[in-house]
Amino acid sequence: MSKLGKFFKGGGSSKSRAAPSPQEALARLRETEEMLGKKQEYLENRIQREIALAKKHGTQNKRAALQALKRKKRFEKQLTQIDGTLSTIEFQREALENSHTNTEVLRNMGLAAKAMKSVHENMDLNKIDDLMQEITEQQDIAQEISEAFSQRVGFGDDFDEDELMAELEELEQEELNKKMTNIHLPNVPSSSLPVQPERKPASSRRAEEEDDDIKHLAAWAT
Repeated sequence: MSKLGKFFKGGGSSKSRAAPSPQEALARLRETEEMLGKKQEYLENRIQREIALAKKHGTQNKRAALQALKRKKRFEKQLTQIDGTLSTIEFQREALENSHTNTEVLRNMGLAAKAMKSVHENMDLNKIDDLMQEITEQQDIAQEISEAFSQRVGFGDDFDEDELMAELEELEQEELNKKMTNIHLPNVPSSSLPVQPERKPASSRRAEEEDDDIKHLAAWAT
């Protein structure tokens, strides 16, 4: 058995150690992710430094340049391992979060089921039917009362419609007379119209013209 297997086997054999809660496990995983993220940033910076050293030495100091490239390779390998570890931790964290969520949902659903069972234990279907019937009866009574209040109530209002129509026509005639009284006619002008000259009949005018002609002939003959 490998040392790693012995380590996990020995760690899991302790019965006195209680399993952490989902919240504690999630907090530990987030701390591990944060730590590995910082290690990633450190390795990336070291890789850039080794690349700069290799460029700086170049062929002039070949041994130093090769050492820088070897260190770069080791840092890149560590960075790749951290990337894989982070992926595994992220997957584990998401699975734990889903498991915790499912556990909470199941627990709350169980509590709700127990509450519903407790409520229903105190219910009697016969009592519910009697209650609904009583409610229906009371609603019918309330509807009848509302209809009784809304009916027309007469207090000696049996009048002759013909007399009422005659009175209405009389009132309308009075209103019409008032409107006619308030109408103002235009004032008649005080000045008299100009006198037109009297025109003589046509036969009278012709007779006068003939008399004038005879008079002229008589004067010419003398």
